[in-house]
Order: sequence, then structure tokens, then C-alpha cells
Amino acid sequence: MSRSAHPAGPRHADVLTEGHYTAPAADLNALDEKVWSRTVRRNEDGVATVAGIEVTRLAEEFGTPAYFLDEADFRARCRAWADAFGKDADVFYAGKAFLSRAVVRWLHEEGLNLDVCSGGELATALAAGMPAERIAFHGNNKSAREIERAVSAGVGRIVLDSFQEIVQVAHIAQRLGRRQPVQIRVTVGVEAHTHEFIATAHEDQKFGIALADGQAAEAVRRALKLDGIELIGIHSHIGSQIFDMAGFEVSARRVVQLLAEVRDEHGVELPEIDLGGGLGIAYTSEDDPREPHDIAKALSDIVTRECESAGLRTPRISVEPGRAIVGPTAFTLYEVGTIKPLEGLRTYVSVDGGMSDNIRTALYDAEYSVALVSRRSDAEAMLTRVVGKHCESGDIVVRDAFLPADLAPGDLIAVPATGAYCRSMASNYNHALRPPVVAVRDGEARVLVRRETEEDLLRLDVGH
Repeated sequence: MSRSAHPAGPRHADVLTEGHYTAPAADLNALDEKVWSRTVRRNEDGVATVAGIEVTRLAEEFGTPAYFLDEADFRARCRAWADAFGKDADVFYAGKAFLSRAVVRWLHEEGLNLDVCSGGELATALAAGMPAERIAFHGNNKSAREIERAVSAGVGRIVLDSFQEIVQVAHIAQRLGRRQPVQIRVTVGVEAHTHEFIATAHEDQKFGIALADGQAAEAVRRALKLDGIELIGIHSHIGSQIFDMAGFEVSARRVVQLLAEVRDEHGVELPEIDLGGGLGIAYTSEDDPREPHDIAKALSDIVTRECESAGLRTPRISVEPGRAIVGPTAFTLYEVGTIKPLEGLRTYVSVDGGMSDNIRTALYDAEYSVALVSRRSDAEAMLTRVVGKHCESGDIVVRDAFLPADLAPGDLIAVPATGAYCRSMASNYNHALRPPVVAVRDGEARVLVRRETEEDLLRLDVGH
């Protein structure tokens, strides 16, 4: 997908070509269950509710913008992934999607493991009581301090991302008197059908050790010789927001070929293979994500078939869903401010948040849905662009969407499927205050991560 390279960002008044956007839904009041969390409904007055709570009440109590996370939906998705893969596989929730101490406790209670990729994520996981042996530690540039903390805590695996990290982890573990389980992340040359910036397995990128030119095989050889580490498997991740399993098939075939080479050269059959995450979710009604049981069967069939062909025992499979679990469970609630019609183009609808609470549209050209949720409307549809209040022409939340023509300042609109990456990537651009994350369940709401305050901003500013 091409993107503008202009330093000011994407052009803000592109004229859409015929057929670029989808025609308006027959009923703008309908809430497509594919993109909203499972307890979202409209009541008889037309107000959207989540877990039985009206969004108008949530806005009054917690303010806007705010993220509302459906706890029952989150837990149900955790169980669905755990049930789909069963006891002979491991599911690691990718904490980068969204992490808080409450979420870590939910994961623990629902039987999932946790994948972290920074010292801060590791600290959150340990502070919330996740058993260290159920934690995997990722990252392409782990510091010595992060590695030492992970080894000291006893994390279940460290995913090695470079030749120097193989030696570094081994030395630190040996100094601490530990033998640290590790996997080697390999880049298999598969580029998932996704945005360039979130395709992470083609060779021209920062992650992993390439299969090409025998580099991954050399990494395995070195890891097997070091006393401080125990090589338990190979890790591969091919991208994000993937619907097509073909990429996983090619990736698994190449990883299994590496396992066969390891067996033939070293007489060792590595017991595990991690296929990463990246499974897509529905951001719009046009998206068609696969169910966890379908994904589990497809991945299991692929690995089993490739291992049988290579004469290998089938290794234990691990996967790392993050977005696929938390993404659909939350929405962001905004209050409408300025409404600016542009004759012959579209209507710009400004909200009280923007790229500081959802950078994904500006960063990835991500597509989202949006709905008027504080009331029902029978007005005709108007083409809109939902934008934020920041000093950037690229400050777009929903690029093209149809909303009722009687939309007015003070109305509440909501963007679904914002559970993944939105709060994790939120910023204080323009000194915006990052929104709260509020859990809703069984008619009750509670803050998981509080709204930032001006005092928070000023407390970090130590200059006088």
C-alpha cells in the first residue's frame, strides 16, 4: 500500500475515487456483532450499552475519550484460544497489544501464558503475579539489565534475536548459576499480506536471524554449545492482521526444514516450534476473521504434515495471539465537537481525542468502524471523516465512514475494536492526557488504568 512521504503527513483532503469506500449500511443504528464486543447492544431508547451499562452513563462517570473493555468478552476469548489448542500446545498472550495488572490476573486465571517484550512489560507481569515460568521474553535489543532480571525471575523462555544475544544470555545465565531455556527467532522470508510496517518475517527487517545463507543453522550450532542456555525450539512470526493461512504453511515448512537440518547435523530433535501471532480481527464488516478452533486445526495440520514429510516427531506448538484476544473486546468513546461539511467531498467530524489515543490510522492507514451511540437516528447517511483535535492534518481516527446527517456537537460516537495497541501506543502529543481504560462486567464498571491528569504531566517536568 503506498503512503505519502511528505513530511507533513498524508494529504488531508484526498478526493475519494468512485467505489473506494463501502456504501452506507442499510441501518446506521445497527451494531455489527463482528466488530463490537459481545455484550454491546442498543436499548429500547436507542442508546448503546455494554455489559448492561448505557454509554451515556459511562461518559458521565468516566469522561471522554475513554477505552471501555468488556471483561467477560476478554475472558471468553482467552478460554476459546486455550480450548482450541488444548493441553498439547501453548498459548501466549502477546502483552504488547494491551497490558495491565488486571489483564495479567485474568490471563493467569484463564490459563494462558504471557509474552512480554520489554522490561516494563516484564515488571507488570511479575507485579501482577504471573508465574515466571509462564512468561516468554521477546525483543530485538534486550538490555543486559532486562536479561538479568528475566533470568533471575526464572522466565520460561527467552526468544533470542541475534548472534550477540545468544552469547549474552548464555553468559548472564551462567554467571547467575542458571540454565535458561531459549528459542531462536528466525526470519523465514515470508511476507504476510499486510501493511509493510507490520510484516515482520521478510528478510529486510530488524527481527530475528535469517534462514538464508545458513545463518539460522549457525545460530543453532552456537546455542547448542553454550552451557548457560538450553535450546528448546525455533520461533517464527510472519506479520500481523493476517486472515490467510498460506503464509503460515510456507513458514512452517521452512522451520521444519531447519529442524530436520538440526537433527541430521547434531542428532537433536528440538521439542518446540512457535509460530507467533498476527491473526486478524474484524475492524469493519468486510473483515472475516477465523475462529480459534479453525486456526488451531489448520496450524496443527500444517506442522504435522510437514514433520511427517521430514521424518520428524511433531513438536509442541506455541502461538501468540494478542490483538485476536483483546482487540475486539474494547471500544473508544468520544464526544463530538466541531462538524465541518465540505461541499462535494465529505463532512469532517472532530472528536475530543485523536492520534494521541489511536495512532494506528495515521501510522498504518488502519481502517475502523464508527457509530453514533448516544441515541438512535433515522436521518440519512452522510460520508464523514472522523478526526481528532491535534495539530496534524494526518490526525485521523476513521478515514471514511457513514454517520447520520443529523449528528450534532455533544453526541457520543464510538469506535469499536480498539482494545489492541491503541492504549499501548497512546502518547501525550500536544500534551494530551492519555485516556483511562475501564473494565465493564455484569452491570458494573471499574478503572483498570486511570486517566492521566495535568499533575501527571507536570510531575515529570522537573525544569524550573
